[in-house]
Amino acid sequence: MRSRIKLSKRLEKVSSYLPRGAFFADIGSDHAYLPCFICMHDSAAKAIAGEINEGPARSAIDNVNLYGLSDVVDVRLGDGLHILKMDEINQLVIAGMGGALIKSILEEGAGKLDSVQRIIAQPNIDARSVRRWFLENGFTVTNEEIVDDNGHIYEIIVADKGEVSSPYVSNMKDKQLLFGPLLLKNKTKAFYKKWNAEYEKLQFVINQMKEANVQNLEKIERFEMELKWIKEVL
Repeated sequence: MRSRIKLSKRLEKVSSYLPRGAFFADIGSDHAYLPCFICMHDSAAKAIAGEINEGPARSAIDNVNLYGLSDVVDVRLGDGLHILKMDEINQLVIAGMGGALIKSILEEGAGKLDSVQRIIAQPNIDARSVRRWFLENGFTVTNEEIVDDNGHIYEIIVADKGEVSSPYVSNMKDKQLLFGPLLLKNKTKAFYKKWNAEYEKLQFVINQMKEANVQNLEKIERFEMELKWIKEVL
């Protein structure tokens, strides 16, 4: 029974950034597949699976019991990092939601992060918001991946506390926040796929904004700058 958990390519990549013996929380854990997978393959690991909705939380508990992991995977119902005690975990995973929501969860739960040495974030959109929060709150981006999982493109951002060397260059910071400072150095096939699609979408949005009766010139100018950046990168 234990061999039956197979993670998506996205979550498998997320899992690869958790160290051996991790004690981590997976916020928005859904069915607790990631905590179960980690604790099945690492006898020293412990996990907290956080879920805000009762249905997925019940499914998570069922899965934990099914795999005989109730002693090492604790399913908790609640909002964001409010489910955690002080200094309880060393790593944090927040995957599968928008970047603005991830940023909000981190901001609201910042008091629970004192013991956290690594945060692994996988925003579905707006990765820039997550990078900016890391930059402003003492976490350094140490790894970035862009994954093509069944036609969907996902960015994974790993940030560690206390790293001295920043990947950002002052005169390129805004551009690096958009694309990812490490992703810009290693443009994969998935990177080009994502930003070709983003170029088309942004071009369409700009055209629509220019045809509007009332134009937001400041926003149009900002979007045109980003379009220029995308073209340069591609």
